[in-house]
Amino acid sequence: MTPLGIRQYDGKILSRNKETGVSNVDEARMALGGRLRELRVAAEVSGKQLAESLSWQPSKVSKIENGKQTPSSDDIREWARATNSEDETAGLLASLHTLEVQRAEWQRVLRGGIRPRQNALAELDQKTRLFRVFEAGVIPGLLQTSEYARARFAEAIRIYKLKNDINEAVAGRMKRQDIFYRPDKQFHFVLTEAALRFRMCSLPVMLGQLDRLVSLSALPNVKLGIIGFETQYTASPWHGFWIFDDEKVLVETFSAGLNLPQPEEIELYSTIFNELASVASYGRAARAVITRVIDDLSKQSPAQ
Repeated sequence: MTPLGIRQYDGKILSRNKETGVSNVDEARMALGGRLRELRVAAEVSGKQLAESLSWQPSKVSKIENGKQTPSSDDIREWARATNSEDETAGLLASLHTLEVQRAEWQRVLRGGIRPRQNALAELDQKTRLFRVFEAGVIPGLLQTSEYARARFAEAIRIYKLKNDINEAVAGRMKRQDIFYRPDKQFHFVLTEAALRFRMCSLPVMLGQLDRLVSLSALPNVKLGIIGFETQYTASPWHGFWIFDDEKVLVETFSAGLNLPQPEEIELYSTIFNELASVASYGRAARAVITRVIDDLSKQSPAQ
């Protein structure tokens, strides 16, 4: 890592934003806004006039055109109608759909509850043969016990003020784990020791979760790597990410899930995953780290 936040791999220099896919999303939003501005200018309509005709705040037009706000499908249709460019509607909506797929905002994605999101992920699971997953601070969903998953969903419901379908969501996540027993699926998980120690649920739940990791690590199609605290990293563990085959990368932030389908993005994240995987411990060594954490947490349990 350089002082300017630039990382170089294989002679390629990439900005920090590029690594998280943020630049691609911003560029797509700005491109859409620029196209909408062109249609407004061609129609000889000022931003103020357009806003008034659509009963919008004047600032909304400016925010959309400058890529500061993502328009809705209705916004696109109304804009095209107001600028006499309805023949452009289909193309504009296609651009919006691409943007929405790249940046799935949680408030929009989870509007109908958490279970539909689990259903969508289950569909992706069915299409994927090789899962490569890195998590720095949380146990990945596919590895979670029902109690740990319930704690994570309760957090999401509280923070995002979502519909409470927690029982259905937990059932959906547990159902997804059936794919572990399909021989055509391969899984490679890399977790930091911090992910095993963060107190994100009660001690009994966390102890059960760690025991579950030990059990799953014994499955023939599961490769579980643990990066202990004493390990010297060769790549910074900035954030978690999932790589589905060589088709897409999913990065989850507090505000949205970033879907990164570009070959150069997949290549970059594959390189980073390999760097992290190369310093992880596997097999008995990985289980030794988990057992060490279990012993430490057990000493803190009131039952002991």
